[in-house]
Amino acid sequence: MEYTPLIIPLVLGYLLDLIFGDPRWLPHPIRLFGNSIAFGEKKMNKGNFVFFKGTVLAVLLTSTTFLFFYSIQRIVVEYSLGYYVFSSVFVFYTLANKSLISEGKAVFKALAQSLEKGRNRLSWIVGRETDQLNEQQIKAAVFETMSENLSDGVIAPLFYYAVLGVPGAMGYKMINTLDSMIGYKNDRYINFGKFAAKLDDIVNYLPSRITAFLMLVVTFKLHKISFVLKYGKQHSSPNAGYPEAALAAILNCRFGGPNYYHGKLVEKPYIGVNERVLMDHEIKIVTRINQKVTFVFIAMICCFFYFYYA
Repeated sequence: MEYTPLIIPLVLGYLLDLIFGDPRWLPHPIRLFGNSIAFGEKKMNKGNFVFFKGTVLAVLLTSTTFLFFYSIQRIVVEYSLGYYVFSSVFVFYTLANKSLISEGKAVFKALAQSLEKGRNRLSWIVGRETDQLNEQQIKAAVFETMSENLSDGVIAPLFYYAVLGVPGAMGYKMINTLDSMIGYKNDRYINFGKFAAKLDDIVNYLPSRITAFLMLVVTFKLHKISFVLKYGKQHSSPNAGYPEAALAAILNCRFGGPNYYHGKLVEKPYIGVNERVLMDHEIKIVTRINQKVTFVFIAMICCFFYFYYA
């Protein structure tokens, strides 16, 4: 197999995300994923055996997504231009770095206008309740989200593209969407979404740690690896803590702590110890970290394809 059919769609998809991000007017497969999950949850999350039903839904949607894109890829591979268009477009669809950075900047811009506007804009991108957060808590929430979603929204889909191509990347996106919709530990989803949440934990295990490592590499903070290993595992999630800990180490600040989710106070451990004031200009630092990590990981994948298939 040649390396160009793998590298060219990867680079083109990356450039498309870098330029366009995620325009709200553009039809997106993740919306279809969300509608499918919502429909399945409405029909199946009732009565007895809800854990089994939730497992069936997660396995069915994930396997169907993978097989659908695998089948399409097998068809278009016979047509050179069609293959490159198909693969490039869906690499673009799997990436969310441009929109992630734009949303983070939008919160800081709104916060500069008023605390209330900052709280409202933050509510677009986080699951926690924002109506009681102060300025520092809002900034910390943005940074936590940008680091965690650098893994979920960029490095993980790239990782599964490298392993299983477009079908792998889109299958991962279905798993991640399942977790974001039904992977909650509340009365409605604790059993129905348990399998989806565990599956998401499994598929994000390596990408989250790769993300944290690359964050330290691009900022020349590799000596902070012990900090990441110490605080990364203290997060309630087995994965989210690692990129958050990496960013806390880089910025020499503290994340985490208690927050309200769906009306309930959730006690989360702190990540880091330096409770310092977060500054407005640091959104630029975090933005550059996300951009550098994305670029470096894509370059690594391209090098892997080149040397493996050359």
